[in-house]
Amino acid sequence: MPPKKRNTVVSQSKEPKPIAENVLTLTDSVVIADLSPPSSRHRDKETEFVTLCKSLHVTDLVCDHAWTLWKTIQDSDKTIQKSLWGSCLFATVTDMDTASFTLTQLLKAVSLNVKQFLALVRKMDVNLDTISTKVNSALSHLEKKYDVMLALYQRFEKTCKSVFASVSENKEKETIRTCWTMFLLAKGRALQMEDDLVISFQLLLCTLEFCIKRCPPDLLQPLYKSAISKVQSPPGRTARRSQSKAKSRLPESEVDLQLLKTLCQENDCNSEEVKNVYQTSFSAFLDSLDLSGSAHLPQGKGLDQQYQEHYLKSRDFDGRLFLDGDETVLVSQVERTPKKMSDEDSTLIPPQTPIRAAMTSIQQLRGDLTSSGDQPSTNLATYFKNCTVDPTQDVVKRLETFGETFSQRFGQAVGPHCVALGRQRFNLGVKLYYKIMEAMLKSEEKRLSVQNFSKLLNDSTFHTSLLACALEVVMATYGGSSFKTGGYNQGGGDATERNMCFPWILDVVELTAFDFYKVIESFIKADPTLSKDIVKHLETCENLIMERIAWRTGSPLFDLLRQEHEGETAEQVETTANFSQPLQHNHTAADLYLSPVRPGLRVLPPETALFRCNRTVARSVSAVYRLAYTRLKMLCSYLLSSHPELEPIIWTLFQHTLQHEHELMRDRHLDQLMMCAMYAICKVKTVDLRFKTIVTAYKNMPNTSQDTFKHVLTTDGNYDSIIVFYNLVFMQKLKTNILQYASTRPPTLSPIPQIPRSPYKFPNSPLRVPVSSNVYISPMKSPRMSPGMMTPRSRMLVSIGEPFGLINRFQKINQMVNSGDRSFKRSLDLGSTPKPLKRLRFDMDGQDEGDGSKSGGDSTLIQKLTEMTSTRSRMQEQKMKEDAESRRE
Repeated sequence: MPPKKRNTVVSQSKEPKPIAENVLTLTDSVVIADLSPPSSRHRDKETEFVTLCKSLHVTDLVCDHAWTLWKTIQDSDKTIQKSLWGSCLFATVTDMDTASFTLTQLLKAVSLNVKQFLALVRKMDVNLDTISTKVNSALSHLEKKYDVMLALYQRFEKTCKSVFASVSENKEKETIRTCWTMFLLAKGRALQMEDDLVISFQLLLCTLEFCIKRCPPDLLQPLYKSAISKVQSPPGRTARRSQSKAKSRLPESEVDLQLLKTLCQENDCNSEEVKNVYQTSFSAFLDSLDLSGSAHLPQGKGLDQQYQEHYLKSRDFDGRLFLDGDETVLVSQVERTPKKMSDEDSTLIPPQTPIRAAMTSIQQLRGDLTSSGDQPSTNLATYFKNCTVDPTQDVVKRLETFGETFSQRFGQAVGPHCVALGRQRFNLGVKLYYKIMEAMLKSEEKRLSVQNFSKLLNDSTFHTSLLACALEVVMATYGGSSFKTGGYNQGGGDATERNMCFPWILDVVELTAFDFYKVIESFIKADPTLSKDIVKHLETCENLIMERIAWRTGSPLFDLLRQEHEGETAEQVETTANFSQPLQHNHTAADLYLSPVRPGLRVLPPETALFRCNRTVARSVSAVYRLAYTRLKMLCSYLLSSHPELEPIIWTLFQHTLQHEHELMRDRHLDQLMMCAMYAICKVKTVDLRFKTIVTAYKNMPNTSQDTFKHVLTTDGNYDSIIVFYNLVFMQKLKTNILQYASTRPPTLSPIPQIPRSPYKFPNSPLRVPVSSNVYISPMKSPRMSPGMMTPRSRMLVSIGEPFGLINRFQKINQMVNSGDRSFKRSLDLGSTPKPLKRLRFDMDGQDEGDGSKSGGDSTLIQKLTEMTSTRSRMQEQKMKEDAESRRE
């Protein structure tokens, strides 16, 4: 979607005209002129293209630029030619900030729906510079906004069926249209972040409450008819205005609490939060329409006209088209229906729609914090008092300051009336902050046998990091699908105020990413109730820090690396001898901040600070190396499967760059050096691999952004494509080292880092088989897969991921097979010739040796799979014996 223009003026008469007839003006108040006659300027362009430009009222300059873009990507397929013209026009007006049409106008002109259009524009990016980062950012924002709108309409459609009775179809449709249009207008006026699913849904419930209690009783289903309070007459307009002067909040009598509670219960939503949205954002919206004191539904035409004005100014897609089933906003049945694993699962697992998933996550978080308060517990207060310097007052004062800052910044990002909602989110974060802190201190007390944590608890950075992590968990829980990218695919480089994805919280509390990184692992281990999605999100935050954010100018990581290299201490940051060893996850946040000294031990000398510094740097750089090799290995599997010998060579150059030329990482991305290292080695090894091919494969990797290869710092603060960076910076800096790999005596290869399983994986998380991208193994789930719920076939499934214990577990499997249903046994004996067994090979931590033995690094999983292979053979032998005996009988 083209960016909004603040001073854009819409020439709109009282009666809404057809969309295409509205004349829009630019920010400089100059009316967009129609195209010049084809004979004078557009002779080189196809007539149909010029006609399309005329219908969308674009300028000659836009027409020329769009045609130039089209010539660079033109397709011989005439069936999509007009669609590509529309894509070129969208990209052009987005880059030039001169949109004279809405997205809906464009979609109708080229006969595409939103999803088709998004896919086509992205498909245009055949070269590195075809689509700018600005256009890519607009596409990402448009896609999120559309997905949120689609999810909201689907829930609205479902809710209306349970609310309204089919008494009069015309009257029901009119009421539904009024309600939906009113919601669209409220969403556009009250929210700056219109892609926020949770707040938008809460606003939808407020709109439903407003409309339901003003509907005739015969139009409502019994549940909602009985839910409407008996006393529902609103105060007069004069009284309402006087109350507004006395209070900033809407009086509770204005809100039908019983009806609102019923709506929230039916939609698994917290009624207190919805009530807060009603009393702030929605009440302000009602005041703007002068509807607060009205006892009747607003007129549909008036709402329609006001939304038309908003829609034309935003140049967005028309949300009213969902009501009409318009083809520009329709999705296929496959897209509308959540995927199901099997027919068996369909009756056992409810579909996880975006709204259901978001509400479930929020309920889980609030449920886990039910017993936690917004004040330190008795145990935590005791830890505070045991300190040499009691930190209680500093903790309280810090929370007050951050609470005010967070609420204000939340309101600036979401909407001017959402400050109180931000305070609610902050209070949840405080509860989680206290809960995690107490769990951490208990763990440290058990580990160190001390109770005086004065140094740690009086460290402001530790508290700020812990609070920021707690707030990030809350924000991610409420963010739902918006946070699944975890800050990836946020085009345009720096995060804006409207984007609250990580690392937004770091800017709010003024914390460096490197300090935030120190607390993540201990935070996760301290709270086993965190959901898998949240754990995955925090792990994504870790990766974002290590690959990009920690390398920004001003990060303490550069100073730590410089101190380490200047000091040349005995403990190196990362030697080639130790980063190939298994990673030990035995460090805690206390270790990485200010670990207390064990009682009875002498006070360590001043060099201890340097030792701790080196330990922190060693852990951080180890994480960078392991992340770097993981990404490189994935990219090599895409591109160099026929040249496996190149992977260790590329890694050696990559690792050398990170260790000895880490200044190249300043304000850059880890993957940029990775792609340059791959291209350089392939070049000197005469392997035909173009940068375009590398970038194309890179785009298919998870958690990547096009900014990584389109927006790269080159020299003197300038940004360009990764090819320019390679030629001007990377090659110039490492040319001598790169050429060594073409000689007869190349540099010694760096050891390959051992990639451990993430310490955050749950025991029952599906484990991907390395040889395949779509084969997973996971433990048997309960209660869905309990014996009472299993079919004869599913009873034969064997759980792999959970602990097996003694060999009698396999004996029980044999007994289960022996006592299984005869119908299932008969299904196995369909022919006289048995089918050959298919064998899966799981190469996890170790490799099969030439003599058939296993290396010392074999995982427990491989050993169990080996045992299961022999067990399976014994099971089949036993089955054949039983069949032979049954035939003799």
